[in-house]
Amino acid sequence: MPAPGQSPTEQLQRRQTLPLRARPALPAQPSGDVVNSLIGRIPVLDVRPLVDCGRKPAKAVAGETFRVTATVFREGHDAVAANVVLHDPKGRPGPFTPMRELAPGTDRWGADVTPDCEGAWTYTVEAWSDPVATWRHHAEIKIPAGIDTELVLAEGAELYERAAAGVPKKDGREAVLAVADALRDTERPAAARLAAALAADAAAALARHPLRELVSSSPPLPLKVERRRALYGSWYELFPRSEGAVVKEGEPPVSGTLRTAAERLPAIAAMGFDVVYLPPVHPIGTTHRKGRDNSLTPGPHDVGVPWAIGSAEGGHDAIHPDLGTLTDFDHFVRAARSLRMEVALDFALQCSPDHPWVKEHPEWFRHRPDGSIAYAENPPKKYQDIYPIAFDADMPGLVRETVRLLRFWMDRGVRIFRVDNPHTKPVVFWEQVIDEINGADPDVVFLAEAFTRPAMMHTLAAIGFQQSYTYFTWRNSKHELTEYIRELSGEAASYMRPNFFVNTPDILHAYLQEGGRPAFEVRAVLAATLSPSWGMYAGYELCENVPLRVGSEEYRCSEKYQLRPRDWESAEREGRTITPLITLLNRLRRRHPALQQLRDVHFHHADNEAVIAYSKRSGQDVVLVVANLDPHHTQEATVSLDMPRLGLQEHETVPVRDELTGETYHWGRANYVRLEPGITPAHIVTLRPSPQTGGSPTS
Repeated sequence: MPAPGQSPTEQLQRRQTLPLRARPALPAQPSGDVVNSLIGRIPVLDVRPLVDCGRKPAKAVAGETFRVTATVFREGHDAVAANVVLHDPKGRPGPFTPMRELAPGTDRWGADVTPDCEGAWTYTVEAWSDPVATWRHHAEIKIPAGIDTELVLAEGAELYERAAAGVPKKDGREAVLAVADALRDTERPAAARLAAALAADAAAALARHPLRELVSSSPPLPLKVERRRALYGSWYELFPRSEGAVVKEGEPPVSGTLRTAAERLPAIAAMGFDVVYLPPVHPIGTTHRKGRDNSLTPGPHDVGVPWAIGSAEGGHDAIHPDLGTLTDFDHFVRAARSLRMEVALDFALQCSPDHPWVKEHPEWFRHRPDGSIAYAENPPKKYQDIYPIAFDADMPGLVRETVRLLRFWMDRGVRIFRVDNPHTKPVVFWEQVIDEINGADPDVVFLAEAFTRPAMMHTLAAIGFQQSYTYFTWRNSKHELTEYIRELSGEAASYMRPNFFVNTPDILHAYLQEGGRPAFEVRAVLAATLSPSWGMYAGYELCENVPLRVGSEEYRCSEKYQLRPRDWESAEREGRTITPLITLLNRLRRRHPALQQLRDVHFHHADNEAVIAYSKRSGQDVVLVVANLDPHHTQEATVSLDMPRLGLQEHETVPVRDELTGETYHWGRANYVRLEPGITPAHIVTLRPSPQTGGSPTS
């Protein structure tokens, strides 16, 4: 507020006569003149990332680098400068990060910043008039031309003397004062005095402590910094009831348990997975129970669908008796943790007709005129054994119950929830639930299983879901993959984090059905190297690819409806598994920071539509992938590399190591590749930038 007795105009005049280094940033004001304007004295516009007009935070994880951009300019020809200021969760400003104009003449400025801890941050862009840069520009023109030479040098001396006041004594003040002295030294030639002003040591000191006039800043924007698992991880999905199950012709099947499933964990950990994801482990209803392959006429021993939650044995806070007890669940979680893996639990907010909620909370369901409750549908799929929830009659009650259930499992060690079909529930419901959970427990991660319209997927991400399933399964051509990855790694990366599942119990894409083992190999390579989070459902390593029928994406003998024990040892002994490739991919992901990030993916030209080439880079770590998208035929191509994006000189030739084969090649700007399905699905090569061109690929 203006000081007592001062008008807003007098307050502004006071600001502009403060010592330059003490001058505060000019905040955005309501519309009108400079004081009552949404635009500061130096306009700072269109700051990005920006999520929901700044109402929702942009997202990052601790240690993740992302770019802040803004449009910065001023009237006339005087120079401007800008920086980004991060404020940590305690409100403390960090060191400013200088911005640069991203392309000459565009007025679009950017800088890469890295928050170093979890919590609620903010970021602002400060812009100012840069009198030193303005003087240098004019001096380099006028002094060689002999125009107002002494006057220009005198102006420069005053300017450097003022600038020195803002430079700490131990960080270059004497170098700046020496420039002022040199500019006043009439015994020296004008050219020598100008050269002193352009000396590197003084320029470096002023880059660290610039003289700033007319400082203006953008409003602070929110930034949510989360734990690393929100961005990076390798997921493995399994049905615990199939692990250790006994299925014999003519005899009732014997379900596996959480204890027998825990025996599979060392093998999963050995493949390099970080997260073990379990479908619902709760009691399954019997009313309208599904039989094998989604049959509406189940047999007496059919086990039902885990997503038809609830029976006389309990609901969402109970364990299916065939799987064991809560003590057995606790044992499973401890076993996973001992192997450095986390457990993700499916959270499906729906119930079977036998769920206790149906009688206890009739207001949570939509009743038809005849008193019945309509079953769930997600066209073209129908779920006769599942009742959907109706939210609007008692949303506060449903929020409370959902939070209670989530906390029940959190108390048993679950910190990751894969949420089933969140797009069929109100967005505002999830916003309230996630805000309440993450407000107290920010380490809890929610993955949205939402294969739906883009607007819904993006909104779910913006309101709090840390990760999302994606359309990756249906992106198989080079054009499809390139366009989709560019979309995900662009502005969407500031709030929506993908998890590339190569298959799910619901989805067996035709590419896998028809492409055999080579298709499974290349899709694993793509998912593991394109996305920082990827996942697979058990059986993928065995290349299971038999559909329910031609044209269907459902598995035949789907594990959703029956027990499906697998002979892992025989498959490995007989070579019917791609486990070695999966293990290598996860090892590379752990070794290379470039594969743990989303925002820096660059596609390189390959003169064959069946060959895709892309690189990922994090600092000095660069990984280049060239893959054959045709699982049926050998493909050849010339790959033309964007050398500066790799941190290399344009005409440089460097040794690169193929991480899949161990071979070393010498690659330059143009490289011939030959990729044979089943033999060489891809090249995954690692290299280091040249010292001359090292640093950020976007610097």
